[in-house]
Amino acid sequence: MKASLMSLAFSFLLFGLPLNVNSQSDSCTSTLNPNLIGQLPFDPTSFHCRAVWGAQGYILRYSQTAPTVWSFVVSAPNTNSYVAMGFSPDGNMVGSSAVVGWAADNGVAMMKRYYLGGQSTNLVVPDQTKLQFAGNSSSIITASSTIYMAFQLNTSQPETRLIYAVGPTGILPSPPGFRLTQHSQEISTSINYATGQSQQQSPYASLKRTHGILNMLGWGILLAMGAMAARYLKQWDPIWFYSHTLFQSFGFILGVAGIICGFVLNDRLQSNVNKHKGLGIFILILGCLQVMAFLARPEKESKVRKYWNWYHYSTGRILIFLAAVNVFYGIHLGNAGSGWNAGYAVALVVLFIVAVILELRLWMRK
Repeated sequence: MKASLMSLAFSFLLFGLPLNVNSQSDSCTSTLNPNLIGQLPFDPTSFHCRAVWGAQGYILRYSQTAPTVWSFVVSAPNTNSYVAMGFSPDGNMVGSSAVVGWAADNGVAMMKRYYLGGQSTNLVVPDQTKLQFAGNSSSIITASSTIYMAFQLNTSQPETRLIYAVGPTGILPSPPGFRLTQHSQEISTSINYATGQSQQQSPYASLKRTHGILNMLGWGILLAMGAMAARYLKQWDPIWFYSHTLFQSFGFILGVAGIICGFVLNDRLQSNVNKHKGLGIFILILGCLQVMAFLARPEKESKVRKYWNWYHYSTGRILIFLAAVNVFYGIHLGNAGSGWNAGYAVALVVLFIVAVILELRLWMRK
């Protein structure tokens, strides 16, 4: 669950103490220890079993054990951090309900329910989660290297959008408030309860992709090409001027569109990306200043033209540098993967090589 999303999520009930059972790391191909099964409130041997988050070793066992009762067992490696499973109506953290468990240093294992009504603290309401547990059917067990969270929900159909998260190592919720610190990793998935098929989901994937492409192309590439046209094509007047204006205009328009997509995305995801957002707003301000400077540029013969040139060049270079930094930062925040990093890095390297060649030719002509 995203930065501060888990820290703002949920409240709770203590369900039990750890029961030390000798077992190995859990998997759907391994047989559960009979001693472990005996300590669970129900027998999950015949349940559907899926490895729902391979990177973190999360295993989900579930079954509909009555017309309005669904039983779940979530297991994950005990890494001295909390483990969480959330039920979401739309795949997002805000509006979801979750079950979170951990094993404290004093040997006490806890499992609590949380409801995430929003990002602010007053919207994280303790013990008012939408998850309705069935009787005394919930427990948490530590089995050497694995945590098992077992619970039953009173519902005819659980949410099919499931979210899993793992907390930072060594930082566990503590009384009296049991507030959750920011998770270290999270994943959003969907599941077909009938077939057991589970797959990773990315909420608003198209909007994220559009936001990234527009900003990468507008602020991160076209503006750099426009700056190169102004510096290296001066011998072809007025072609250099029109090329520079065209690149910068399209870059600015695409960049503004990308920032608008970013605002919409931030509003829908309610994610904590203040640094990325603040840097994007600063870049937009620099872009607007460049547009105003272009409209108010003095004549070539004016005595203040050289100061205008200095301002225009400096602001433009700062804008291009910050845009590249923010594009890479946005790729990191969006967990877009190495492909996006590599693609944008290749584009920058190509532009850099072309700039070096043209710079050498410029100095040779001088």
